Amino acid sequence: MNKLNFASIEVLIEKIQNKEISSRELVEHSAKRFQAHNSKLNASLEIFDTDSILKNVKDGGALHGIPGVLKDVICQNGRKLTCGSKVLEGLHSTYDATATSRLKLASAPIMGRANCDEFAMGSSTETSAFGPTFNPWDTSRVPGGSSGGSAAAVAAGLVPWALGSETGGSVRQPAAFCGIVGLKPTYGLVSRYGLVAFTSSFDQIGPLTRTVKGNAHILSAIAGNDPNDSTSLNVEPKDYTAQLNGSIKPGLRIGVIQNAMQADGVDPEIIAATEESIKQFEKLGAKIENVQLPAMEYGAAVYFILARAQAASNLARFDGVRYGLRAQTDTLQQMYEQTRDQGFGSNVKARILTGNYVLSSGFADKYYDNARRVRQMMRQEFVDTFKQFDLLLCPVTPEPAFKVGAYDNNKLAMDLQDYFTCASNITGTPAISVPCGMTSQGLPIGVQLLGPDLSEELLLQTAYAYEQATPWHTMHPKNF
Repeated sequence: MNKLNFASIEVLIEKIQNKEISSRELVEHSAKRFQAHNSKLNASLEIFDTDSILKNVKDGGALHGIPGVLKDVICQNGRKLTCGSKVLEGLHSTYDATATSRLKLASAPIMGRANCDEFAMGSSTETSAFGPTFNPWDTSRVPGGSSGGSAAAVAAGLVPWALGSETGGSVRQPAAFCGIVGLKPTYGLVSRYGLVAFTSSFDQIGPLTRTVKGNAHILSAIAGNDPNDSTSLNVEPKDYTAQLNGSIKPGLRIGVIQNAMQADGVDPEIIAATEESIKQFEKLGAKIENVQLPAMEYGAAVYFILARAQAASNLARFDGVRYGLRAQTDTLQQMYEQTRDQGFGSNVKARILTGNYVLSSGFADKYYDNARRVRQMMRQEFVDTFKQFDLLLCPVTPEPAFKVGAYDNNKLAMDLQDYFTCASNITGTPAISVPCGMTSQGLPIGVQLLGPDLSEELLLQTAYAYEQATPWHTMHPKNF
């Protein structure tokens, strides 16, 4: 096996600095990897030609010419943009997302566009109009979603990093299913400018990488204030790798969320792996206590209502008038109707209909307004809990990667995949998923750490110490 296949960002930076390899060689290697394996995974919708990838890469950037891919909801100037949907047929982005432009400034070649659930709505990457993505650990299973193409590409060793986006767990859940690291930053830390909106008050771009330090490198490149995003936080760029020394903060207090550990239907192997990770954190010097978060019990319902309501509003703009698919009809009204009927998949249609329902006269008070109030209650519960603990801990998912098609007839059960992750999106707080074990069937398991606002440095420091004390980040899928 070529040692470059699963090399981490930090290893590749060292190789480039030592002139053992060039950026062009890395890009060409990655292109060959996609050519050899993408047909088995459908992780990428498009890989760009090498010359166009490298034309904006300059020497000396923070990422030193190390290539990755972007989820196809993140704008790349002059490139196709589909959001995994037929409704954007023929659309090319006319500008770069802020995250895209910052990666280019950091000399990070962008290899292509990663597959995703349609408009980032899903937990399996099965709803893409361009076909499902498959998990490299077992191609009969899903990679998670909605950033499944990004996660599968990193896990299979096609690229060292990828960007995904999170609305209810769409970076952390695929990271857990694919055995890699996924970070959901504090809301507003990474600009949403150029990220196609699903749920504007939840959405956040996040990196997926092979290691925690690699994740910190990507976050360092993309984080920071952006005047183009009205929700961007007034935070200066910083080096998130600086605190990664293999040890945890002295006296670190971690609260284990018992709601999650005792929830119905959680796979026993998930619980066992999480308990082992707790023991490892204790060995590292953390003080562990159990904690109950009663308001978290309402998270799935709050997410279900607010995400669909905002999606219905955001997706109203896709009507065939300005861009994308346009149905050929006799009247303007027919064009609206048929463009949306032909362009959107059934999953997106269902969410739009539900969103319009909870916003409609007579129901907004009962559903949308109540969900907003409970969201504030959850936010306050997190704020109060982080006065007692530095970090919280729980599983990422209730089960390991499931079979393709397992939830075709039970979409509600699919939505519950977000039960452990959506609280961080609802509250706007950061969280990170790191590998913590393998099932008896050889499938990865992830554990997540949750922190208060702008605690990314502490999350990364703690996750890095855990990663360095365990073997899970060194394991890779066979046949890739």
